[in-house]
Amino acid sequence: MSDLRTELKVSIIEQLNLEELSVEDIEDNEPLFGDGVGLDSIDALELIVLLEKDYGIKLTDPQQGKDIFISINKMAEFIEANRTK
Repeated sequence: MSDLRTELKVSIIEQLNLEELSVEDIEDNEPLFGDGVGLDSIDALELIVLLEKDYGIKLTDPQQGKDIFISINKMAEFIEANRTK
């Protein structure tokens, strides 16, 4: 699953235009929001789109994002359990 984590980091950097970050800058357990990577609510919407586009996962409850987008590890676990692509 570590390849999925790297893939997620690359996708997040590209999707959110985080050119100042590299894959190595994002720790697997680091918080994606707040003091971690520093994402905000607009970025959360982009992550929802990324899940649907890249992995075929449609979030029906936006509150799910709070549990899923905690870290790269949490996202990877959710994708592995729910992906359709």
